[in-house]
Amino acid sequence: MNLFRLLGDLSHMVSCGILLYSIESNRSINGISLKTHSLYLLVFVIRYVDLLYKFFSVYNSLMKVFFISTSVYTLYLMDKKYPKTIREDVDTFPVKLLLGFAAVCSLIFTHAYSVREVTWSFSVWLEAVAILPQLFMLRRTGLAENITVHYIFALGIYRALYIFNWLYRYFAEGKYDYVAILAGILQTLIYSDFFYIYYTKVMQGKSFELPV
Repeated sequence: MNLFRLLGDLSHMVSCGILLYSIESNRSINGISLKTHSLYLLVFVIRYVDLLYKFFSVYNSLMKVFFISTSVYTLYLMDKKYPKTIREDVDTFPVKLLLGFAAVCSLIFTHAYSVREVTWSFSVWLEAVAILPQLFMLRRTGLAENITVHYIFALGIYRALYIFNWLYRYFAEGKYDYVAILAGILQTLIYSDFFYIYYTKVMQGKSFELPV
């Protein structure tokens, strides 16, 4: 394992921790997209189904279990524990478009036309765009609590670090996954506007605001 992957996984874990802390401390999911987190659960269940029949390492298995379980718990908090705080009036991004986009990309950009490879590619492309309902919510409301913004930032950094992980593996190990790199670049571009506002606002001690 290289440093970029380790830092990426840590950033992903930190984002999960920030999100759960935010929900429990505020006893609300106001400003958090139920659609985005439903998509993330779908991503992890599809991608990590190999837990049932293949073992890579203890670290790999623990990470997979962690991300599936935290996604399930997050949805439990959102849909069962604090359902009255769901903002259906602003969480309106058409998820079918994202599912369709991921399905088309998984058929065009895949390593092989087998069920396992196509579904893996589908999960990668879906993860790349799953944050869009959350960013759409931010755009509609124009405001967000800093702790929610920190969670989104950590999530974006995780994926950006994974691009460097794959580049490192190409130069150091001769391994190259063009699907993961292309999807990672797309996801980072989706975050680019958010990163800019995070740097110019939040890191300067100001509130996170977007033009509505």
